[in-house]
Amino acid sequence: MKAPDQKPEVQLVGSDGNAFAVMGKVKKALTRAGADKEYTNKYMEESMNGDYDHLLRVAMKYVDVV
Repeated sequence: MKAPDQKPEVQLVGSDGNAFAVMGKVKKALTRAGADKEYTNKYMEESMNGDYDHLLRVAMKYVDVV
């Protein structure tokens, strides 16, 4: 499993707040930053393992939300 060298930045303020849109933006940012499929799949599994607040906490764990 390969994580990105540094946490990518993702702008969530002012964008679609739909859970799937948030997960898609974070997954795309992780992939562009060099994370492999195993790492992005880990993010996706972890983010879907709770409610919307959990999803946002997981996103902030994997990327810098701006």
